[in-house]
Amino acid sequence: MDFTLTAEQSAVVDTVRRFVESELVPHEDEVERLDEVPADLATTIRRRALDAGIYAANMPADIGGGGLDPVSLTLAERELGATSFALQMLVARPSSILQACTGEQRESYLLPTVRGERHDCLAMTEPGAGSDVRSMTTRARRIGGDYVVTGTKHFISHADTADFVVLFAATGTQRTARGARSLITAFLVDLDSPGLDVRRGSACVSHRGYHQCELHFDEVRVPAGNRLGEEGRGFELIDEWLGASRLSVAATSVGRGRRVLGMTTRWAAERVQFGQPIGRFQGVGFQLADMATELEAAELLTLRAAVRLEQGRMSSRDAAMAKLYATESLARITDRAVQIFGGMGLMAELPIERFWRDARVERIWDGTSEVQRHIIARSLLRPLGT
Repeated sequence: MDFTLTAEQSAVVDTVRRFVESELVPHEDEVERLDEVPADLATTIRRRALDAGIYAANMPADIGGGGLDPVSLTLAERELGATSFALQMLVARPSSILQACTGEQRESYLLPTVRGERHDCLAMTEPGAGSDVRSMTTRARRIGGDYVVTGTKHFISHADTADFVVLFAATGTQRTARGARSLITAFLVDLDSPGLDVRRGSACVSHRGYHQCELHFDEVRVPAGNRLGEEGRGFELIDEWLGASRLSVAATSVGRGRRVLGMTTRWAAERVQFGQPIGRFQGVGFQLADMATELEAAELLTLRAAVRLEQGRMSSRDAAMAKLYATESLARITDRAVQIFGGMGLMAELPIERFWRDARVERIWDGTSEVQRHIIARSLLRPLGT
């Protein structure tokens, strides 16, 4: 499989890399200190991303998006991954599920989001329903021309800066071999709807400035026209539009790993102990070699999945393998970086400890490592009738 970049793909990489280095990285320390991206800075970054033509790169060109093919988008995600989520998310990649919008939904939600006028977030997880999405208890009852939503969502990323949420709620039940399971439906819900309370969640050690929130729905009325797709068919939408999100996590993990490896290699070449650079000691040099090898393998798995997505044949196993290996490799790479930097690796003076902390969440969100292993194992066993 040839991964040689086309001229267009190289241009995408160069454009996004320059943007990250000039517009995002210089603000990392401020965001880390404040645990916040100042509103005026967020506005400036979004405007410059729009001007640079890299905003909404995952959306089709015919609706105003960047129209990048899956491989080019994966390369762009890799470059954005070099910095924290609090900053890179301002170069928005709206939820792909918004492409399921029809009629008035396109004018009210999809198109303004692509233009940077509105901002979305996604709500599936609940206090009692994490990986087991079908056990969610947030309910949407049909009453006349509305649905009435009651329940709580948590770990909802950047809901505090969003205008609306793509909400998944139970609208019925079905009997399965494992008992009653919820039928899930998707909705577009404005975050200023009466009865909807958005609260900042607990502080997180990963990605400061990129907040997770709780959404409390108390008899929130949602017009039936805001239902996204058919009632009870929310899982079909997830499969159709959200599968590539795991590929995005893999790509950003690779990008952060590349930055960490570069910084660690320079440190090993410049830090002198016992009369020579520490990189010459086998104990350090071998760690660098392992970091580079794992990173290369993670990138190849990620690009292979992207190529298959572009060809219309990426499986859930492809995405799971990429996310599993890239995120777990990033954990090992950042841990080795701390070890090579020694005491300075744990000091806030350098970003190494931040990379180490930020890496931890990658193995949890968008499906835990255990979920990815389950997907891979099932793909191996299913053909054998197990």
